Parts: sequence; structure tokens; C-alpha cells
Amino acid sequence: MYVIVWEFQAKPSAEEEFEQVYGPAGEWAQLFTRGEGYLGTELHREANGKARYLVIDRWGSETAFQAFRERWASAYEALDRRCELLTERETPIGSFVRLGSYQEREA
Repeated sequence: MYVIVWEFQAKPSAEEEFEQVYGPAGEWAQLFTRGEGYLGTELHREANGKARYLVIDRWGSETAFQAFRERWASAYEALDRRCELLTERETPIGSFVRLGSYQEREA
């Protein structure tokens, strides 16, 4: 599994819309479903209630994600530009390959 992690600081006036757009059923997830190998999105809000979020996008492989980006580049860029209005800061944390899971270690 290939995951991409982002950190966002939502604008205080846009938190609800941010959560809708970036959530597991939001506009980003809907766009990603156009690509083969998309496995889902997770949205996490900072526990203290601040408007700070982590978004984790899961793909079957880096190749699947890159193929999606090439095929849907214009739609991706258009949504990204529109979503800039919802955030004060957007920071790419990195891309990671899953080596195992907690359940696998316990088995």
C-alpha cells in the first residue's frame, strides 16, 4: 500500500466545508475514485479541537497514484485551486509504503 499524508490548517470560518471536501466521501475522494488502485481517504482532526488536520490518501501502489495524476491532472489542479480558499496552510508530510499492520503483528 502507498499512502500520501498531508497536514492542513483550515481557516476557522471554513472548517465544516473543509471536513466535507477532504473527508472520506468528499470531493477529493470522489475524484480519486476515477483512478484504479484508490483505496480510500482518512481525515483526522487535531484532538484539542484546533482546525489542524491530517489527510491520508491510500493507494494500491505509487504507480497507481502516478497514473491517476497523469490522467486527471486538470481536474486535480482545478479542485486544488478551489480548495485553497478553505485553508491557511497546506503541508505535504510525505509518501509512505506500508510494511505491515498492527493486526498482522498480533497474529
